Amino acid sequence: MVSVDQPEPAFDPALVGRAHRAIDPLHSHLYFAPEQDEHLGALGLRPGRMVYFAGRAAPMGAVAAGVVTATFYNFSPSLVAHMIPRAWTLASPEQVRAARLDAARASLTRLLGEEAAGSPEVAELAGLLREACTGLSAEGRPLYAGHADLPWPEEPLLALWHGASLLREHRGDGHVAVLVHAGLTGLEALITHCATGRGFTVAAAKATRGWSDEQWDAACAALADRGLLDDAGLTEEGAELRARIEVQTDALAADPWLSLGAEKTGRVVELGKGLSRVLTANGAFGQGIFGRG
Repeated sequence: MVSVDQPEPAFDPALVGRAHRAIDPLHSHLYFAPEQDEHLGALGLRPGRMVYFAGRAAPMGAVAAGVVTATFYNFSPSLVAHMIPRAWTLASPEQVRAARLDAARASLTRLLGEEAAGSPEVAELAGLLREACTGLSAEGRPLYAGHADLPWPEEPLLALWHGASLLREHRGDGHVAVLVHAGLTGLEALITHCATGRGFTVAAAKATRGWSDEQWDAACAALADRGLLDDAGLTEEGAELRARIEVQTDALAADPWLSLGAEKTGRVVELGKGLSRVLTANGAFGQGIFGRG
């Protein structure tokens, strides 16, 4: 017999996803911020995609286009090859990493306001994220590994951004592993995520990821052949696959939050949501980029 008096689990698995959603904007807003183009463009990099690829890849060193395509996963290889390794002839990874920190400081200060950017809440969240990252393994997680080799900034605002970056890339590397196991190419993963309504709009996905209409349509046809997509969007089987992918991604991303514990993870969610809402309210993410999520 199973007793109805059994205690509740000490850690709610749903906290993993909530923690990710609470803090991710603190990292990802930079990809839409003019400060990134300003600071990295000053090194000679071309604003837009070159700045993005070089900035995110720089912690791994002067890697080739194939490494960027593999680790970023859902970008057109031809788009990546148009920007990398050319970027490394214009600026070294060390220069890019330093400029990226300057851009993060400037964008967070602008969007949060100087008072909030220097607040005790920022310092508290930075400390919690650093604690959450303690003991994480870099095995099989190349983007996380590159970021994890960098020193923690002493400035609380930048420590917050670095911690959010580490946790995002750690989760992202695990997500790519789940997508590979599910048999989805980078483009197919992008299409199915758009179809959930929680990712990019189709127009934004094509524009930012470099896929042509012909490539997009061919991938949609392949997904339809597998019974995952139809004219109305995701089929029941496709929706179930995407739901499993999220559950499995959460499972692979659970270690930092299990280590931190339910109470402190709940505090991360509280602080992260508050700061992320300020970013969003102050225009961190433009209109027409994301679906309902």
